[in-house]
Amino acid sequence: MTTRARSFDSAAALYAAHRPGYPDGLYDAVEELSGRPLAGARVADVGAGTGIGTGPMHARGARVLAVEPGDGMVAEFRRALPGVPVVRGDGDRLPLAGGAFDLVTYAQAWHWTDPARAVPEARRVLRPGGSLAIWWNDIDESVPWVAEQGARIRAFFAADGATRFRTLPQGIGADFVSRTVGWSRRIPLEAHLANLSSHSGFLLLGEKATRAFMDAERTRLRRLFPAGTIEEPYVVSVHVARLG
Repeated sequence: MTTRARSFDSAAALYAAHRPGYPDGLYDAVEELSGRPLAGARVADVGAGTGIGTGPMHARGARVLAVEPGDGMVAEFRRALPGVPVVRGDGDRLPLAGGAFDLVTYAQAWHWTDPARAVPEARRVLRPGGSLAIWWNDIDESVPWVAEQGARIRAFFAADGATRFRTLPQGIGADFVSRTVGWSRRIPLEAHLANLSSHSGFLLLGEKATRAFMDAERTRLRRLFPAGTIEEPYVVSVHVARLG
């Protein structure tokens, strides 16, 4: 799992340029479910990557400290958000003071942790009344062309055996409350393919095999989107546990 998680470091610039962001409705949901505004909140954004989730929280007035293990991702983070502090570490070993944060967030990152370690660490750094927020941003396979592409990707990696389980943690000491937020973005076909190629399976696959898969996808998608622009539909699922 560590090799897979750290694969993003080799393609941090690709990740920063082409991964989708998050809709405003996500941050509205985090505020509602945590029971407090982001403005003025002390937030630890764990597995912050290039800062895709960190930046909007900072823009809303949160006092965010990012935690990220990868050299390449940290370099991109600092380019994008020079005014936001970032420290080296991961969810299993948070280099943070105990009881110091109102909110600990994992944007597309919880599935890279060992919950047996990450849960006690999240509890340790949260103040009483603080919240743990975990979210995932998934392309919406209720849309037919997306479902067909997803099926091709799963078939392609059938022998890979690297399934990532997205299970909410137990033992946090509070129940999770969940929301979903649908949204979409319009991007060039090539940007869509670049986004796909930034996922860990393709990063570990290697350039030659990845290029062959993307070439085949390009041919299929040009028939569906002759103007060369794709609307990618997404659903963000956000889960917040508020400690008593």
